[in-house]
Amino acid sequence: MLTMRYKSVLVFPLLFCLSLAAFAAPATMRLDYFHTGDATHELFSVDRIVIEPLPWAGDMAKTLDDTNLGNYFFEVRDQASGRLLYSRGFSSVYGEWITTEEAKNVSRTFSESLRFPAPEAPVKIVLKRRDEGQFHEIWTTRIDPKEKFIDTSRPPSPGPLLTIQNSGEPSTKVDLLIMGDGYTAAERAKFETDARHFTEILFTRSPFREHRSDFNVWGLCPPAEESGISRPSNGIHRRSPLGTTYDTFDTERYILTPENRALRDYASYAPYEFIEILVNGETYGGGGIFNLYATVAADSEWAPYVFVHEFGHHIAGLADEYYTSQVAYLPPSKKIEPWEPNATALLDPANLKWKDLVVAATPVPTSWRKAEFEAMEHEIQAQRREIRAQKRPESEMDKLFKEERQKEDTMLAGDKYSDKVGAFEGADYEAHGYYRPQENCIMFTRHDSFCAVCRRAIERIIEMYSSQ
Repeated sequence: MLTMRYKSVLVFPLLFCLSLAAFAAPATMRLDYFHTGDATHELFSVDRIVIEPLPWAGDMAKTLDDTNLGNYFFEVRDQASGRLLYSRGFSSVYGEWITTEEAKNVSRTFSESLRFPAPEAPVKIVLKRRDEGQFHEIWTTRIDPKEKFIDTSRPPSPGPLLTIQNSGEPSTKVDLLIMGDGYTAAERAKFETDARHFTEILFTRSPFREHRSDFNVWGLCPPAEESGISRPSNGIHRRSPLGTTYDTFDTERYILTPENRALRDYASYAPYEFIEILVNGETYGGGGIFNLYATVAADSEWAPYVFVHEFGHHIAGLADEYYTSQVAYLPPSKKIEPWEPNATALLDPANLKWKDLVVAATPVPTSWRKAEFEAMEHEIQAQRREIRAQKRPESEMDKLFKEERQKEDTMLAGDKYSDKVGAFEGADYEAHGYYRPQENCIMFTRHDSFCAVCRRAIERIIEMYSSQ
């Protein structure tokens, strides 16, 4: 049954098959917790500890994370000996929210989760936060796997699991779970078509194309009562199963969900390391957070670009390289070297983090048509704000984006160092002081391709989760 592609299968037969195939794998344990605070204070508290329906899908030979990625990092340590059993870096919605203006004035609480192979003996969970480039311990809690209050109940079923691509045992592959939100039961077929469509889009882009056989792709779509998701800026509110919404952090195109508990419960019916959420809507939008999830509005004309761009954030922690668009984040108070693999503050030009890809005779920093580009982008952003303010048709925005992409590709292809890796000023939402590896990349504009540095960063993560 698992070797059949493009076939819907029931969850419990899949559970049985996976249990047989991975009989030696431990259970999957999940710590759900609350993350509360503001821009200067944060507090953690345990919500619940659960055992998910499926066994651990990861490679037990690759339990430790040495990538140094993410705003946060957690460790699972044997309580008696202190031995490190599991670790992962990640980022969070809270981690982004605390960089907004709102976080300076109010406190909020977010639900978050840590997933790991269920231990056999008591463990200590250590959570760390990155401060000025280094991780520092901020919270610990202990778990006894024999504790009677650990929840082993089955959460509500999201419905049948779709097997989109099965390349092998989950423990030897990167397991990507595509989830649908805002699809009614009658729109189940549309979700399946959309999920297959975006799978094919992903594997047309390098380096995913070259590593297609390293991936399994699954699909889940809990049925919604109403079609579509919330868009508060237009007065639209929906109680969709995964809780996704436009206007996150009051940014109209940013789609995230505050409903982490529901997301994790539904997702637990598939093996996964990464989650892509397709929202049933046509308005341009999406989002992506490292090691959390990515989102995209499935019916937007620009969905293929948004899907790949946001998945780059999610899978490899890639930074946004653009800096002329409106964002909710406040600029950093102190310039430090970004942890993201494709951005640098160039504090030490002689030790540029991707210096091995810079060919001789390429200057660092690297010149490009920056002033001309910025003038063009500021004009386009003004037109974009006018279209939104007047609530004009989405087709007008799509037309503007097409014009923008044509101008960008033409301008950025004609410089002396357009095809070279260097250090081009303008990245990470900042016009000055932060640099990107190449003049153009899908993380900078609506370009088709990842640059050489981004491709390498993605391949490093693929290697971390797959094995032959």
